Amino acid sequence: MGIQVRDERHMKALTGLSQAQFDDLLPAFSDIYGATQRRHYEEGVASGTRRRKPGGGTKGKLPTMTEKLLFVLYYYKSYPTFDVLGTQFNMARSKANENLHKLSPILYDTLVHLEMMPYREFSTPDAFKAALHGIDHLIIDATERAYRRSQDEAKQREHYSGKKRAYAEEHGDVSPKQVHRFPRSDL
Repeated sequence: MGIQVRDERHMKALTGLSQAQFDDLLPAFSDIYGATQRRHYEEGVASGTRRRKPGGGTKGKLPTMTEKLLFVLYYYKSYPTFDVLGTQFNMARSKANENLHKLSPILYDTLVHLEMMPYREFSTPDAFKAALHGIDHLIIDATERAYRRSQDEAKQREHYSGKKRAYAEEHGDVSPKQVHRFPRSDL
């Protein structure tokens, strides 16, 4: 294994999970990984492109499920470059990229299966309200982004934000009209 986990603190620093949380996630990750491998095998046999049975061939740099899960969690915790990720797990950067793109959907499916994946999109306002049931405060962090203005007048009206300026001010940039002056005696 490329990375040796020494203790609980080290495990949290590498993956963001405690050892107990990692151990709880591992069986579901293994089951979904196995189901995905079986599905790919069956599709390959049906199309005539698959010759080897699952588990055949040379073993990769991540032979165990523990190493596979640690690999993908480590990536999402620290976001290293593929050069660094490959070095940490003793593989070429191209293999690190390949392994990550193979294991990321499996981690995603695992988190969805365990109902641990946060909501990303809502189809109706009622679905949004249902997801927020029991939550007292909501903070939305949003950034306005510029985009190319359409030449079609109908689309221009559809995307018009109500602002008269063509650009957004940078954070901390305050125009003189926005500055409120207080008398010195109030300080």
